[in-house]
Amino acid sequence: MNKKRNVIFFKIIVIGVIIVAAGGSATIIRNLTKNPQTEQTYQVHSETVENIIEIAGTISAAQEQKLQAAGDGTVTGVYVKAGDIVKKGDCIMSLDDTAQRFDIDQQDYLIEQAQINGALRNLEILKKQRLVLQQKLEDRMIRANFDGIVAYLDVAEGAYLEAKDVVGTMIDRSYLKALVEVAETDAPKLVPGQKVSFSFPAYGDYPVEGYVVSSYAVASITDRGASVVKTEVRIDNPPEELLPNYSFTGEIEISPPETILLVERQAIGYGEDGTPFAEKILPDGTVDRVPVSVTAYGASFVKILAGLDDRDILKQQPQTGAVTGRFSVTDTGAAGAASAEPAPPPPKK
Repeated sequence: MNKKRNVIFFKIIVIGVIIVAAGGSATIIRNLTKNPQTEQTYQVHSETVENIIEIAGTISAAQEQKLQAAGDGTVTGVYVKAGDIVKKGDCIMSLDDTAQRFDIDQQDYLIEQAQINGALRNLEILKKQRLVLQQKLEDRMIRANFDGIVAYLDVAEGAYLEAKDVVGTMIDRSYLKALVEVAETDAPKLVPGQKVSFSFPAYGDYPVEGYVVSSYAVASITDRGASVVKTEVRIDNPPEELLPNYSFTGEIEISPPETILLVERQAIGYGEDGTPFAEKILPDGTVDRVPVSVTAYGASFVKILAGLDDRDILKQQPQTGAVTGRFSVTDTGAAGAASAEPAPPPPKK
């Protein structure tokens, strides 16, 4: 009787174990169905990189002349007004020159007497003195030093001026220029003639194009202790709306914008010989292993030089350390050698 009970008990235990095992298997299957492991993929994408130097400053006229008196005196004539266009040498205004003309007349008399007396040595000195007096007479007139426009003039006939009194300004607007500061790390990239794009708050959203003229042969130290190189930029035939002393921001174009292909570095694998490759997922779901040529781009991306196209979908690859830090790896054939070239800066969108 006891033996029969033991057999029945053993059967119950076996059935329980089977039920528990079946339940556990069902749970595992359900969990696998709920959380299927998906394979990581990466998409190739294109970005436009602009190799530029950012600048800022204020624009100034090509030339500027302060209209000021060379000596004391009363204004006897004003021959232009603000806004007038003048030529080099034109008389803008004059001061009373009675005393200066008297001095020249007196000097002419002395020269005549010396010629009559035959005092040749004295005659030479008198003629040199007359040149000095003639210059003093000329200084009683304010003339234009270049072709330009009278930007500002505030004087009238009869006004009394003291030496160095400034009564106006004349400018040359054939071009506008600015002296900007370029960081020492960017200075070696500068070349005369490089395109400069200007943006003026006073001129709305209209871009203005100029170019690099030259840069100083010696660096300067700013108040912040930074080393910079002064660089002259210029705008030929500027719009009339742009006035000297307007502020601007701008960009010096070192090279034309370049469109490049990028992908996360995890999408690139390396063969036993170090040759880079990628596994491209095709539209039908199949995988095509293709050789590629890449170079490091920052810490997380590689720049694709050959082998892939924009929007290609790639499988994740085991990382073997072929691309490290900011060094580049380029497919150079069977060797796939690495070259320690620093990667370019992140792209500007």
